[in-house]
Amino acid sequence: MPMLRDAFPDLLDNYGYVFRAGDRVVCVDCARAKPHLDAAEARGWTITDILLTHHHDDHIAGVADLVAATGAQVWGNAADAARLPPLDHAISPGDTIGIGGLQAEVWDVPGHTIGHVAFIFDGIAFTGDSLMVGGCGRLFEGSPETMHASLKQFDALPDDILIASGHEYTVTNLAFAASLEPDNPALKSRRTEVDRMRAAGEPTVPAPLGLERNTNPFLRSHVAALKDATGTTGCDDAATFAAARRAKDAF
Repeated sequence: MPMLRDAFPDLLDNYGYVFRAGDRVVCVDCARAKPHLDAAEARGWTITDILLTHHHDDHIAGVADLVAATGAQVWGNAADAARLPPLDHAISPGDTIGIGGLQAEVWDVPGHTIGHVAFIFDGIAFTGDSLMVGGCGRLFEGSPETMHASLKQFDALPDDILIASGHEYTVTNLAFAASLEPDNPALKSRRTEVDRMRAAGEPTVPAPLGLERNTNPFLRSHVAALKDATGTTGCDDAATFAAARRAKDAF
């Protein structure tokens, strides 16, 4: 069953997503209700379901208003229910959920927060602030080792799956990536294209995982150039990831 999908701005640099799944209309996270309502109305849709990746306000603050306007059902991690809006569907990592004929795997991707989940549909992964286009989320609650293990799960996915993360951070993420790999030709090409897209007012999110594998430093901890740049040659990949994340925090 095809997924008809829209991405749209929410807050300064957040993205919201809304998509059709059979007779259901699903959004992912919600900082404010109005952008989600407007995006759905533009297609003649009414939102029926809200998937939550994690508890931060810029991903959940609009949920109550959206539920009040639509009666939508809320899906979120049962283990983090105390920090989420009231859940109609308390789900757990490892579950496969079905909405309107579409199925998604629920992945445990802690690091940015403990309790963060991602929703992996056929062809698109809603990753919130775990794996982000060009980067990864800041480690507010998890350790570098925890986040590295979370992101390693994406190795199992095909190159053409789209990574639908929660923010438009790609320009600054790739600027940091270039500070580590200035001679990476894929990264040079991508930065040129991203600059063109942003100048034209186009979103850079979502993006294919294959592009991330070639340009996102937090998926490249195994690469010799990353180890050299972070001073972790001879160290394991988790140590390289940790050094890169510390460098990004100070960038």
